[in-house]
Amino acid sequence: MKRIFLGILLLFIAFTSNAQTKIGTIDAEYILSQMPQNTEVTKNLEAYNTELQGDLKENIQEYETLVKDYQETNEGLEEETRKEKEAKIIELENDIKGFRQKASVMMQMKRNELTGPLYEKIDEAMKTVIAEEGFTQIFHAGATGLAFSRAEDDITLRVMDKLGIEPKEPKPAAENTVEN
Repeated sequence: MKRIFLGILLLFIAFTSNAQTKIGTIDAEYILSQMPQNTEVTKNLEAYNTELQGDLKENIQEYETLVKDYQETNEGLEEETRKEKEAKIIELENDIKGFRQKASVMMQMKRNELTGPLYEKIDEAMKTVIAEEGFTQIFHAGATGLAFSRAEDDITLRVMDKLGIEPKEPKPAAENTVEN
């Protein structure tokens, strides 16, 4: 009698735990690429990159001018003046190197600043779909750790629908999966 009761209890627990879990996937990068506001983000990033390149170009021109001036007047300069010019050239050269290293970080920070509000919209729409459809876990399909996902578990297009976005490009890979 105890074995039957234990068996029924284990079956009940198995069915209950299985029924409570509903896992889905989303490709937020795909949604972002389809958002009309992404065009504005791209334009702003290009403008910011142009601005950074302009600043770099100014520094390089100033550096080249200082080097040329130094080369032309080096022989007639006093020791102290020559050392001051050399120090200024070295300082500017280091500034240019530092700026080049910081530029990619600055671009990433600007990208995060501009895309942050868009990801918040995606997140809100995703939360709505999760609540409506009872998902317990959502994985990002764009992450390298996801090996397989059934097309019916992908909520990407449902989130896009909540955002009022019509896909202009092919559907995410999970939607194009061939089912056996």
